[in-house]
Amino acid sequence: MTESTKTPASPKRRFAFWQGAAALSTLALVPLATGAMATVDSKTTEEIQRFMDVFLEVKANYVEPVSDDKLIEGAINGMLASLDPHSGYLDARDYSTLRTQTDGEYGGLGLSVTMEDGVVKVIAPTADTPADRAGIKAGDYITHINKQLIFGMTLDEAVEQMRGRPGTEVEITVVREGQDKPMELTLKREIIDVKPVKWEVKDDVGVLTIASFSADAGRDLRAAMVAVEKSLGHKPRGWIVDLRSNPGGLLDEAVSVSDVFLDRGEIVSQRGRRKNDIERFFAEPGDLAQGAPLIVLIDAGSASASEIVAGALQDQHRALIMGERSFGKGSVQTVLPLTDTTALRLTTARYYTPSGRSVQEGGIEPDIRVPQLSDPDYKDRPRFRESDLRRHLINEKKVDNSLLEKDEKDDPRFTATAEELKAKGIEDYQLYYALQTIGRIGPSTSRMAQATKPAAKPTTRN
Repeated sequence: MTESTKTPASPKRRFAFWQGAAALSTLALVPLATGAMATVDSKTTEEIQRFMDVFLEVKANYVEPVSDDKLIEGAINGMLASLDPHSGYLDARDYSTLRTQTDGEYGGLGLSVTMEDGVVKVIAPTADTPADRAGIKAGDYITHINKQLIFGMTLDEAVEQMRGRPGTEVEITVVREGQDKPMELTLKREIIDVKPVKWEVKDDVGVLTIASFSADAGRDLRAAMVAVEKSLGHKPRGWIVDLRSNPGGLLDEAVSVSDVFLDRGEIVSQRGRRKNDIERFFAEPGDLAQGAPLIVLIDAGSASASEIVAGALQDQHRALIMGERSFGKGSVQTVLPLTDTTALRLTTARYYTPSGRSVQEGGIEPDIRVPQLSDPDYKDRPRFRESDLRRHLINEKKVDNSLLEKDEKDDPRFTATAEELKAKGIEDYQLYYALQTIGRIGPSTSRMAQATKPAAKPTTRN
């Protein structure tokens, strides 16, 4: 449902997370700035007095008694909601959840969700979770939980209802665009122990699936690569890093994962409202893959931390990016503790790839756009991205709309149907195509940038 952080060793440690409101963000736990009050001028004082006038009128005249806490929290939430989709107030429950779930384990269904028009909208299901196995897909709407209409609930309230004791069941109603009737699904809650990295070997290629950038993702990636080499008895002829439907995680881990394949250079920078408010992250010497061919798979569910990795490897010409345009989440959030149990999540910066690109709105455009032909409804399934969120930040550098329009156009080079691919034993066309491409690249990494032409008609490897 949501991801969060554990208490950092240093108050300056930076994080990224995918919150319930569908925001993968950069996060820092820092003390609340007491100097902020210095900026309060006479105009601000007048506006605060206007707020107090409304507050007192409600207290005195509303049809039912209402507590101060409820009014103040409502005012805070309204204020932050007027800014952007990723700023918000964390009450005791939310703050506790934020701290707990970054460890990569929680009880629930395995969904990253947002709220749209009073209805929960799915960003992406986590692989091999109850939601994923039930066939829930990005862009689906959840309208009822246990037959109760959730319209009017907050996102946190809806998420809380989907959570519960592992082994218990929850009924949800799912509406999918293009389908006449809602789907009534009964899912059994599980402990969602998201293993950051899974590995397998296909056609002498190491396939590394990163489900999230939770704690120790970089360490687990290194261990997975060692396991691949041990399984093969030699180094693989290439690597595929699968970031599809990866909603993000800790920024530290995104930097660590990128550094695995980079020998030098910038990985990402984040820039605040002031010109000198810039922080840069760089790779340390040593490419663990030793220059072997590398392909990164992305799709519309690949967000923020995933886009940091894809953007860094693309800009540094270290990997070929393949799949679909990513989510487009390029803003940075800072978590400011207000008390021991509450905090403010505030958008404070944007992040940029090494070449200075902002992924905000536009996302990462793959070097080779490969549709998921093995998915029968890939053409009809809506793609939900950052640019679809109300009040999303505008990219300071104007996004080329022609690129976004191109993303939605059919590519005549990819014509196989799901049935045809299934008959050939191809269940994941994007992964299959990546394996075929690794086979064409060969050992020379200098040819990575030249491998942008799709193969002729794909054939199954024996």
